[in-house]
Amino acid sequence: MTGAHTHLRDIFGYDAFRPGQEEIVAAVASGQNVLAIMPTGGGKSLCFQLPALMREGVTLVISPLIALMRDQVRALKAAGVEAAALTSGNTEEETNEVWDALEEGRLKLLYIAPERLAAGSAVGMLRRIGVSLIAVDEAHCVSQWGHDFRPDYLRIGELRRTLGVPLAAFTATADSETQDEIIEKLFDGAAPAKFLHGFDRPNIHLAFAAKDGPRRQILDFAAARKGQSGIVYCGTRAKTETLSQALGEAGHTAAFYHGGMDPDQRRYVEHRFSTEDGLIVVATVAFGMGVDKPDIRWVAHADLPKSIEAYYQEIGRSGRDGAPAETLTLYGPDDIRLRRSQIDEGLAPAERRSADHARLNALLGLAEALKCRRVQLLGYFGEEATPCGNCDLCDSPPATFDGTEAVRKALSAILRTGEYFGAGHLIDILTGNATEKVRERGHDSLPTFGVGKDVDKRRWQGIFRQMQGHDLIRPDPERHGALRMTDPAVPILKGEAEITLRQDTLGTKERRPAPKALVSDEDAPLLSALKAKRRAFSETQRVPAYVVFNDRTLIEMAETRPQSLDDMARIGGVGAKKLEQYGAAFLEVITGEAAAMHPTRRKLAGREAGTLYDRLVEVQTALANGPDGHDKPLSCSSSQITKIAQMRPRDAAAMARLLDEKRAERFTAAFLEVLAEER
Repeated sequence: MTGAHTHLRDIFGYDAFRPGQEEIVAAVASGQNVLAIMPTGGGKSLCFQLPALMREGVTLVISPLIALMRDQVRALKAAGVEAAALTSGNTEEETNEVWDALEEGRLKLLYIAPERLAAGSAVGMLRRIGVSLIAVDEAHCVSQWGHDFRPDYLRIGELRRTLGVPLAAFTATADSETQDEIIEKLFDGAAPAKFLHGFDRPNIHLAFAAKDGPRRQILDFAAARKGQSGIVYCGTRAKTETLSQALGEAGHTAAFYHGGMDPDQRRYVEHRFSTEDGLIVVATVAFGMGVDKPDIRWVAHADLPKSIEAYYQEIGRSGRDGAPAETLTLYGPDDIRLRRSQIDEGLAPAERRSADHARLNALLGLAEALKCRRVQLLGYFGEEATPCGNCDLCDSPPATFDGTEAVRKALSAILRTGEYFGAGHLIDILTGNATEKVRERGHDSLPTFGVGKDVDKRRWQGIFRQMQGHDLIRPDPERHGALRMTDPAVPILKGEAEITLRQDTLGTKERRPAPKALVSDEDAPLLSALKAKRRAFSETQRVPAYVVFNDRTLIEMAETRPQSLDDMARIGGVGAKKLEQYGAAFLEVITGEAAAMHPTRRKLAGREAGTLYDRLVEVQTALANGPDGHDKPLSCSSSQITKIAQMRPRDAAAMARLLDEKRAERFTAAFLEVLAEER
C-alpha cells in the first residue's frame, strides 16, 4: 500500500490513516466489492477517493444530494485532484468542462445523483467514459428499512451488473436489517467484503432533557456556544421560522431551512452555512445528508427525532473534524404521542410498523436512560462499551427512585377508566382534583381517586412521560390519543416486576457543564487570527472556509505553532497543494514573518528529502568557488539538487548521470559524503 500512503501524505496532507481506513482502502483499490459501515466523521469519503487515484479509469460516485457532491468536488479540487459532478444544478459551462475533462482522460472522480440513472442514455455514457469502480455514498438510502429511502438507489445494483465493475458501498448508520437489504439490492445477495468499524463518535457529547420551556432551553444552549456553527432540528416548518427569528433577536446569526421553501432560497441557506463561520441553521430534517461541513460544533433537537438511526445520523453532522462537539435533544409526551401516531396511522405493513415502534422504543430508552447514554446507544448497534465520561449522565448521574408503586397506581387509573383518557385527566384522578369532567364521569368515586395526592402534578407528568418512554403505555390513535396499557406493563401491575425511574428535573434549574473550549486560553487568540486569515481566503476564492483548512488543522497550528514550511507540512490536512497555496500566509500569522522558500524546495517540505536538500545546498555553497575558493563560481540548479535528494545516487557513475561533467567534478565527492551520512 505504498501508493496509498504517498497519496495520503502528498495530496490529503495526513501522515496516518484513521482507524479502519487502511484495510478498506486496500480492499477497494484491489477491486473487491465492499460494504463499509463507519461513523460519520470517520473518513468514509477518503476510502473511495484514495483508491480512485490508485486505479485506472474513472470512479463513479453516486451521492444523494447536489450540495454534498459540490462540497466534495470543491475539497478534492483544492487538494489538486481532478473531480467533477454532473448535476441538474450545473451551468452549461460547468457541464461542458466536465465533458472536456472526461474526453481528455483527466477526470478521476465523477459524482452523479442516483436519479440520473433513470435516463436511458446514462449507461451508455458511463461505459464510454471508462468507469472502473462504483462508489455509493449514503448506501442506507437503498433500504426501505432505513430512514432515508430513495427509490432511485434501487437501479445501482443493475448498473453494477451491466458495467461489470466492482462496487464499494458506504454508510454511517445501518442496523442488521438495513445491512441485509443493502447486500441484497446492491450485490444481489452475494456477500461483499464487509467492514464494520464502529459507530462511536467519542468527541460528541450526548445530552437529553425533558421539555420545560423548550424555546428558552434552546436559546440558553445556543447562548453558551455563541459564535459557533450549529444546527437546530425542529419537527415542523413553522417552528423553524419562529425559532430562527428568536435566535436572531437574541443576537445570533441564524437562518431557517425547510422543504416548503423556494429551491433558490434553500440553496442560498446551504451556501451561507458552508461559507460563514458561526451561522445557526434551524431546520427540518430536509437539511440533512447534504451537510458536509466538518466544523459544526453543536446540534440540538427542539423535538424528538423519528428513530434512533435518524437521531444518530443527525447528531453525527457535528464534529466531523474530530474536535469536540455537543448535542442536546429535547423531548416530551407530545413528541412521543406524535411519533407513535405517525407510525400507527402510516400505510406501512404491520411488520414494518412493529419494527418502527421498536426503533422508537430504543430512542425513548436512550432518552430515559439512568446510566451512560453512549453505552446504551452503542449497545443498540451491537457494540459493547464502557461509561464514556462524555455525556450528561456521566457528568451528573441522575437521582432515581423506586417507581413501582407510582406506576401501578397510574396503570390502575388507566384500566379503571377503560383506557379512554389522556394523561391530564388521569393525573386529576390520581391527585384527587375533582374537575367537572371527573365528576361528570363519576371518576371521583373510583378507588384510585386521590391515591396519588402525595405526588404533585409536575412529578406525575414526568412519571407518565417516563412510562411512555419505557413503552408501558401508548397513545391509541383510534381513541384520539387516549393512553392504553402495553404487554410489558402487565408484570408491574401484577406485582411481578419492579421499575426504577428518574427524579424528574422539570421545574428545577438544570446545571449543564460549560461548553468545552477548542484550545487553551493561551492559544485562543492565535486560533482566532488563523480563522480570520482562513475567512479572508474563503471569501476571496468563494469557497467554504473548511475547503481552505478545517478547524482541526487550524487547532493543530495554534497548538504546535510551526516555525517553518517544513513544520507546516507536517500539520494534519496540509497537503502539497495547500502548502503551496496557503502555507506561507498562515505561517506569517503564526511567526509574524513572511516565509521564503524556493518553489522546488517547497515540494519537499516536511519530507526527509527536504532536509537532505538543505544539506546538499550547504555543501554546494561552500564549494561554489572550488575547494580553495579561487575557482570560477559554479552551482547546481534546484531541480538537479531535488533529483539528487530524491534519487540518492550511491556512486560517482550514478551522480554523473544527474550532473554535467564540470559540476560532477566539483561536487560529486562532497555530495556522496552527505548521502552516505544520511543512509
